Amino acid sequence: MIDSKENPVEWSQLMSDLEDAHEHLGVLIKEMGSKGSVDIEGYSIDIAHIYAHLNRAWNSRDFKGEMSESQWEEFRSFPSDLEPIA
Repeated sequence: MIDSKENPVEWSQLMSDLEDAHEHLGVLIKEMGSKGSVDIEGYSIDIAHIYAHLNRAWNSRDFKGEMSESQWEEFRSFPSDLEPIA
């Protein structure tokens, strides 16, 4: 896995994805809590956005170097090497 000392640029991107996921999830929770409801279209967009950040954080955890646009898109896919834990 990359680390902040040997891979500062990649680490920064990893942290950015995690921070963005955290921020967007917080906003979604706050909005749902205050409204008491949510429309499915908005909810699905918000959840997909959060997943994209989390998936990219997981899938790029070992990636070193400059990320191409196709890799950026590939890394946002749901991981095939991670089993959900209930």
